[in-house]
Amino acid sequence: MADVQQRNITKVLIANRGEIAMRVIRACRDLGIGTVAVYSDVDRTALHVRYADEAVHIGAPQPRESYLRMDKIIEAARRTGADAIHPGYGFLAENAEFAQQVTDEGITFIGPGPDAIRAMGDKQSAREAVKRNNVPLIPGTEAGLHDDEVIAAAEGIGFPVMVKAVAGGGGKGMRIVNDAASLPAALKSARSEAESAFGNGDIYIEKMLVGARHIEFQILADMHGNTIHVGERECSIQRRNQKLVEEAPSVFMDPELRERMGKMAIAAAESVNYVNAGTIECLVDKDKNFYFLEMNTRLQVEHPVTELVHGIDLAKEQIRIARGRPMTYTSSFLRPKGWAIECRINAEDPYNNFIPSVGKITAFSSPKGPGVRVDSGVYSNYEITPYYDSMIAKLITTGDTRQEALLRMRRALDEFVIMGVKHNIPFHINLMNSVSFIAGQFDTRWVEERFNMGNYESDPTDEDLEIAAIAATLHAHRRRQLAAQVVAPAARDTSNWKWLSRWERIRR
Repeated sequence: MADVQQRNITKVLIANRGEIAMRVIRACRDLGIGTVAVYSDVDRTALHVRYADEAVHIGAPQPRESYLRMDKIIEAARRTGADAIHPGYGFLAENAEFAQQVTDEGITFIGPGPDAIRAMGDKQSAREAVKRNNVPLIPGTEAGLHDDEVIAAAEGIGFPVMVKAVAGGGGKGMRIVNDAASLPAALKSARSEAESAFGNGDIYIEKMLVGARHIEFQILADMHGNTIHVGERECSIQRRNQKLVEEAPSVFMDPELRERMGKMAIAAAESVNYVNAGTIECLVDKDKNFYFLEMNTRLQVEHPVTELVHGIDLAKEQIRIARGRPMTYTSSFLRPKGWAIECRINAEDPYNNFIPSVGKITAFSSPKGPGVRVDSGVYSNYEITPYYDSMIAKLITTGDTRQEALLRMRRALDEFVIMGVKHNIPFHINLMNSVSFIAGQFDTRWVEERFNMGNYESDPTDEDLEIAAIAATLHAHRRRQLAAQVVAPAARDTSNWKWLSRWERIRR
């Protein structure tokens, strides 16, 4: 490993948009590296275009015409002289072919090698790879089985089971099946959805762990043989397999479990000779048995909570590793300092089945103050379009304890002003007031099965509703009183300062 060739990086093209593009631009600025943004027709006035040193137009709004066009992005790098490409997350971030083409062009890909992406991108090959390093797996089948073989295997595994697509992620091609009668229909719909989304209709099944938590470990590995973990993130607050809230550390973790899972995560990464930043996702049952779920070969949306409790800049470490230099840290992070919570603020209506909301953001004022971080790519008059994901911002709060981070999150959510589109801040406010969430008693199914926007986990009584109505009326009345004191003309015929001067002269 001593002969690793180090390379210089002077200009990075960010093959992405939104908040992650802004995040990478800021990391590059901190390192004195130039940046190039790419943008579609509807992103011409986007924040990442304004902040980058250069910007290149790459096509129509549809991702397949712009952000998924490898040829246009690589051509943009050639034209601007960018010597590295950072893919962010989503779009081409976990596309092995893109990583290969970038490398073949002599451009540095800031991420893992194509072989590692390819191995971990296919869930079945990932299971085979990590199994060689004794990483525990959830009982399941191989891919490529006929439906009758899958049904027979499910009987042996026991219901409920999870039908999963071999390719892709984000919950697409995934079905929970509780009994044998429902399995044929679930297999058919999952295959169809996977084929449509990823061009690969292969599926397999896994045992569904009831009451399990989703806990993941951040990994860093360099070209000098160092692989470490940077602690865990709790990601159990999900809806339809989409994460909504993440925190670090996990309330479920203890030092012994952290050490065991950390060693497992390192073994999983080393099974494919992984280099750069990645995440090992696991399910952990109530008895603290853990199982490998998958590896995400990129920077995660929720990476800020790890950064804040461990004092590390993961985006800068990615660039450092891509340069061929040893990582800043060569020991795993075993003791988080404080607590961090992240809420994903999305343009969607939590009172209407979280349906996405599009339109212009007419007012945008983000919270500030101690322990508050906001990562965003929007501003007032920014247009939320139907072409991309609905994320408006990531709101992250920190504190010495979970209670302090949680109280700051309540304060920050209350200060956050977003007008013009519907958003899920009311969901987060309800969540932060939930007794179960405060107590850390939840699992991956909790939001869908035991939480709703109409109440705090139980229906209110008539007396509760009456008290709430009285309190709301008194609060509104009090606010009007305070507003009147500020804006109403004084009862006297002059200002307070003149009145005070007269009063003092009279007393002399």
